[in-house]
Amino acid sequence: MNRSLNHGHPPAPAHPTQRKSALPWHRPKSTEDDRDAAASVEAILLHPSYLPAAQDIAFLDQPETRGIRLQLDYAKAESLLLKFGIAHTIVVFGGTRIPEPRAARRDADACEASLAAHPDDPLLQRRCAAARRVLDNSRFYDIARTFGGLVGAASDRARGGRIMVMTGGGPGVMEAANRGAHDQGCGSIGLNITLPHEQYPNPYVSPELCFSFHYFAIRKLHFMLRARALVIFPGGYGTLDELFEVLTLVQTRKIVPLPIVMVGEAWWRRAFDVDFLVDEGMIDAEDRDLYWYAETAEDAWNGILRWYEAAGDPLLNPTPGA
Repeated sequence: MNRSLNHGHPPAPAHPTQRKSALPWHRPKSTEDDRDAAASVEAILLHPSYLPAAQDIAFLDQPETRGIRLQLDYAKAESLLLKFGIAHTIVVFGGTRIPEPRAARRDADACEASLAAHPDDPLLQRRCAAARRVLDNSRFYDIARTFGGLVGAASDRARGGRIMVMTGGGPGVMEAANRGAHDQGCGSIGLNITLPHEQYPNPYVSPELCFSFHYFAIRKLHFMLRARALVIFPGGYGTLDELFEVLTLVQTRKIVPLPIVMVGEAWWRRAFDVDFLVDEGMIDAEDRDLYWYAETAEDAWNGILRWYEAAGDPLLNPTPGA
């Protein structure tokens, strides 16, 4: 009877990946026995069905695997937000068409020059009128930038973990808020979305915290999971969509109420006539108190901090030495 040479003694640990002798499947079938074997094996290895599922993009893109894609869309961002210790976010929404003031001035001047050459062009007249309004509204870029800096400066003072600005990662007001945090040398988050046309993230989002989502639903989920306040600047359909969605969530108490601040009262009163909805019986009077207005970055930030103080749950730890 053959016995192990190590009888009575434990053998040396086996190598984790290498063997002294090859197993039968370590080499393809020999062409000595079947001259077509090598070509057949090569065809199998190159066929899409042989790709591991996680590497098979065509498989992952089919309708039957939508549930898996939804999970992955959620899981990647969640794992990185946890890795970087981000417990709270201040979500900033606003128009992508609100550039920084000098860019708005450049566009308005160019439009006015064209209009001077073609003063009777009605389309050009409308474009110039809109350009002048954009120039006026570009002040919101500066307000959002200042606000992002205020949140960024408090990044490490939040109770329970870090607090950061979170935006949709695009241009305009979103860029401004990310830029404000960047000015302070602080990180910020951008939740971009894949669209049929190219969409670039703004350059001020932290690279390790800029995500590209496929599903709007998962992106919206991440906007709210860590949100401690929502700050809304003037904007278009996307901005209104996010505003009304959050107002509905708070109104129905699907989520715990949180501060909702609309920056620019005069603009918002024209865009959203809440008194009309109350007068028409479409919402209750108390639903007017789900948000408030602010005109400056300091007003918005201090109002958020006071809201949490009034709730008995301060957002920030006391300033050392205060």
